[in-house]
Amino acid sequence: MFAPFMVNAWVVASIVAVVAGVVGFFTLLRGNSFAAHAIPNGSFAGAAGATLVGVNPLIGLGVFSTGSAAAIGWLSRRGRRDVATALMLTFMLGLGSLFLSVAPYAGLVYSLLFGEVLGISSNQVIPTLALAALCLLAAGAMYRPLLLSTVLPDAGRARGVSTTLMEFLFLGLLALATTMTVPVVGTLLIFSLTIGPPAAARAFADRPPRAILLSVILALVTVWIAIAAAYWTNYPIGFFVGSISAFSYVVGRLWTSRDLRLAARHW
Repeated sequence: MFAPFMVNAWVVASIVAVVAGVVGFFTLLRGNSFAAHAIPNGSFAGAAGATLVGVNPLIGLGVFSTGSAAAIGWLSRRGRRDVATALMLTFMLGLGSLFLSVAPYAGLVYSLLFGEVLGISSNQVIPTLALAALCLLAAGAMYRPLLLSTVLPDAGRARGVSTTLMEFLFLGLLALATTMTVPVVGTLLIFSLTIGPPAAARAFADRPPRAILLSVILALVTVWIAIAAAYWTNYPIGFFVGSISAFSYVVGRLWTSRDLRLAARHW
């Protein structure tokens, strides 16, 4: 399980988990869970199109994920955000299927949807680490205004924080995280990793810093258990990532229900 060819899997998956834990907290706090599903699908279409024309798939990932985020932010200003997100999701899925029908790549489709955590090469470690550092630096710089515009938007506007600008910046951060993680864990797995652990963390922690830290810890535990289980059972790692993420959320909900029952008895 700790053979040389597995070292890259442990390192890169851990990097991805840290970013997913941090970005996922703000994704849930801002109600952008649907966007966290739609933007990776946009990047899926970009990678398929880039492969079709002979360009590095990472370029397609970046261009299409950023374009999807910008389109969702722009359309949301003129209508309901869920409708705008759904439109981008369906359009990008259709575009991706078109690219793949012109030049089908079964291996590409599988890796983009479910990732290749157990087949990560050494040359993926440094780019992933660089993009992760950029994501975390951006999240750190945006922390206070992002939190203020999310929790107290009126107070944020009074202090000169633009809600619209923060929405665009956060969607850009989500697109950057997607570009980094899709080649590793796929469009489906990054969604479960971005939503499950942060949702569970919010049930156990009532302060943002603690919730973010717990979200990162739960995401790390999720990918570590998933890698070990996939190695020993030879089952898809996506099954374990999705199942553990869902289980952590259920445990969080049960804990919240317990606290509510205890509070009711106290009163």
